[in-house]
Amino acid sequence: MIQKIKIATIDLYNNEPNEGMRCIRDIVRETSEFYLNKVSSASDHKVQIQYDVFDTRYKGDIPNLEYDIFISSGGPGSPFEGEGTKWEKDYFNLVDKIWSFNQTNDEKKKYIFFICHSFQMMARFFQIGEVDQRFLKSFGVKQFTKTDEGSNDLILSELTNPLYAADIRQWQVVNPDYSHLNELGAKILSWEVPEEENKDNPALGAVRISNEIVGTQFHPEADPESMLYHFRQQERKDYIVNRYGEQTYHEMIAWLEDPLKIKLTRKTVLPSFLHNAINELTEIKV
Repeated sequence: MIQKIKIATIDLYNNEPNEGMRCIRDIVRETSEFYLNKVSSASDHKVQIQYDVFDTRYKGDIPNLEYDIFISSGGPGSPFEGEGTKWEKDYFNLVDKIWSFNQTNDEKKKYIFFICHSFQMMARFFQIGEVDQRFLKSFGVKQFTKTDEGSNDLILSELTNPLYAADIRQWQVVNPDYSHLNELGAKILSWEVPEEENKDNPALGAVRISNEIVGTQFHPEADPESMLYHFRQQERKDYIVNRYGEQTYHEMIAWLEDPLKIKLTRKTVLPSFLHNAINELTEIKV
């Protein structure tokens, strides 16, 4: 039996050069190969994945509910930049449709993962906390602590605590609305390890809205190659050295080759989300 799964990436990079879209594409390709090869050879099930990209922020393209799984990308600048624009209205309308669909369908649901910029958009839509500008840019390999819920969550359970992830942002989600989170049934999965300037008010690292809807403020898709791309840019190297010192800069680069840091996050978080979604949509147990 052949079962087709349609995956859509919502590109919010606004035509800015980036490594994020490549990383997402690579993870989807690896997932597709896993189900075509390992799963197909072990059972009568064949899972065929269709993958499409929608340039939402730059071109206004938006997927429809024909897709089963959505990955909403990171992106530059403010999560309020698109206020009042057609693309933003269409984006929030899609999120609303996914949420509403899942409330009224008990069987096959729609799955969506929000990354960084999209995480901040998710926070705006679900009103789970304050979205504001960070006290300074965050760039590099950063640490995030897992909550008890995060330690048991499928996307983070296999990671160390603290976990290590690529963090590239100027905005943040802080001061969670616990009352509203409880109403939604949402759970905070992780927090950033704060710096001195925000030690009493760290940003959220990951939140699960529901079984099907989850997001991270960090970049789980980032691989060592993508981070080296950023570290080699003189402006970003200077930023880290001036902020944290030369030793920290080289330490972050060394972390890229550590199998328990960026590599583990990359091979665990988004792949676990995709595998769980596909398994539940196809009723395959792997």
